[in-house]
Amino acid sequence: MSYKNRSIVYGLYNDETELLSAVKEANKKHLKIMDVFTPFPIHGLDPLLGLEESRLHIGGFIFGSLGTLTAFLGMTWIFTKDWPQIYGGKPHWAVPAFIPITFELTVLFAAIGMVVTYYIINGLGPGVENPYIDPRITDDKFCLAFDIHEVNQAEAEALLNETGAAEVNAKTL
Repeated sequence: MSYKNRSIVYGLYNDETELLSAVKEANKKHLKIMDVFTPFPIHGLDPLLGLEESRLHIGGFIFGSLGTLTAFLGMTWIFTKDWPQIYGGKPHWAVPAFIPITFELTVLFAAIGMVVTYYIINGLGPGVENPYIDPRITDDKFCLAFDIHEVNQAEAEALLNETGAAEVNAKTL
């Protein structure tokens, strides 16, 4: 979701409990929330926003399995077909000797695959400039934002003021 060229109204909160109360109140009033920004994860916020559980762990399993398969098949081919030598009396196909490298490639493929997948899904990467609402959001403030084109600005501002927002502002990103 791109936030460029959007007119928004947002409220900054000092505490996550105030933010959770504001999200609950916005849901009661059927105001469509554009997004919520927090400096750290807040337990219970995802269900209030109607967000599904991330499927990134499925990707991690697939990438890890690909790493395991690559390591095991690669070493099998190297030690049985390409370079069949006996080291220290071990057989050509010494599965216990493959375990450390198989583990390392499993972790490597899973980590790199999940990072690349995360960046692609979220539209991040080198050269991408995402607009920010307020620089304090990543430090100590909690933000509840509404798109002015989807909600009534006066109603959204009233909700933010009623629920204890420390600041209420409007901005075009």
